[in-house]
Amino acid sequence: MDSRTLIKKVIAFDGAPRIGYDLPAPWPCDVVHAGIGPDPGFHERRWTEGNAECYVDEWGCRWRAIGATSKRGEVFQGAITDWDQLDTYRPPDYGIAARYARTREAFAKAEGKYRIGGIPGCAFSISRYIRRLDNFLADCLLEPARVRRLNGIVMDELEKGVRRLAEAGADAVMFPEDWGTQDRLLMSPATFRRLFLPELQRLCRAAASVGIDVWMHSCGNVWDIIEDLIGAGIKVLQFDQPSLHGVERLDAAFGGRVAFECPVDIQRTLQSKSARKIRDEARRLCTCLGGHGGGFIACRYGDEKAIGLEPKWQDLACDAFVEVGGYKHPG
Repeated sequence: MDSRTLIKKVIAFDGAPRIGYDLPAPWPCDVVHAGIGPDPGFHERRWTEGNAECYVDEWGCRWRAIGATSKRGEVFQGAITDWDQLDTYRPPDYGIAARYARTREAFAKAEGKYRIGGIPGCAFSISRYIRRLDNFLADCLLEPARVRRLNGIVMDELEKGVRRLAEAGADAVMFPEDWGTQDRLLMSPATFRRLFLPELQRLCRAAASVGIDVWMHSCGNVWDIIEDLIGAGIKVLQFDQPSLHGVERLDAAFGGRVAFECPVDIQRTLQSKSARKIRDEARRLCTCLGGHGGGFIACRYGDEKAIGLEPKWQDLACDAFVEVGGYKHPG
């Protein structure tokens, strides 16, 4: 059985013989990731202000990054600073074929792998930058009609991206959409359902229409909307903090209904620097979430500097995933 078939069985709970793996070498990996490339006609502008590196992205947002541990930094000025600019706002074009040439090549070279095409978010993740997060959270209460209009502009481009990634050979699209703090959602479930659930449903319908799955990353406590995400059509939930919700609790409520991709918890278990706790959580992730004829893909958190962690602790987690997850070395 090749990796592509294996991951499809994991997601469908179709008698997968082991868990899935999304780990770096030398550990096993069943997937390949590639995303939307840059617009060949877009020229990014960069400059420095004191110790900060600043730049404007293709959505028109101005970013400021400080220090070696900040990959992207923060938006200090949104592309739309006044709602009067909405009528003339022009987003980047995700339909440009040249943006997907490298993705097509990467997928073609990854024979037998499950191919995941990355998009930069769904409506919330992108719209919040266009308006800047503090403004946008207020907008959700004060300007809901304009929020939906902006979301629609964003979704028009994301739908183009979904179709282009499918044409390039993707088996799935994956996007980040951080909805939780450490103890609750960023807004009420009712506001989420009114303003953003329709856009998630639209994204999943677009993916289903071209025969590909949808994977979603979200940080924080999103328990109150997991049922909504499953209902929208999300097939895999990527959580970096599985113990925030409780591994057994996730399994009891959602096991066998949605697949999970997780590392060992990056803020609790890995930070304990306890080999016993790390190995124990790896085992529980595999046996609980992966105990339904599928349901679990093991991964490694990709930015150890940002969480102040030495690689050896995630090395332990990767070793444990391979030991308990059913992987058999070729030959």
